[in-house]
Amino acid sequence: MTMKPVPVANPDTAPFWEACNEERFLIQECNACGKTQFYPRALCKHCNSHDLKWREASGRGKVKTFTVVNHAPSPAFKEDLPYVLALIDLEEGVRAMMNVIGCAPEDVRFGMEIELVYEQRGDQKIPQAKAVGK
Repeated sequence: MTMKPVPVANPDTAPFWEACNEERFLIQECNACGKTQFYPRALCKHCNSHDLKWREASGRGKVKTFTVVNHAPSPAFKEDLPYVLALIDLEEGVRAMMNVIGCAPEDVRFGMEIELVYEQRGDQKIPQAKAVGK
């Protein structure tokens, strides 16, 4: 069995990945304009400020849109087929892409409530979405 890829942290993303290993999901908040953003980056996407801080997200959100993956992008994902890849709108107003796990692909719906869970890959935990109550 081929190992699934593990993200490689850089200076902008290292705090995020370290928090994931503690099963905490961090987003960035700009001290200059007050807006939040995800994915982690060096500048605020709204005002270009470098003055960013980390904020822990609630871990709750809703499915905005999704697709069912029937053809694995690499052999490492073949055993997961079919699986759901979704855009998740977190309560904090940011959007993140992740898999929806713990329910059949045909049960995933637009607006479905999710909570974050974490998949262990090597020495890194990866955030995933799980339907609330499943």
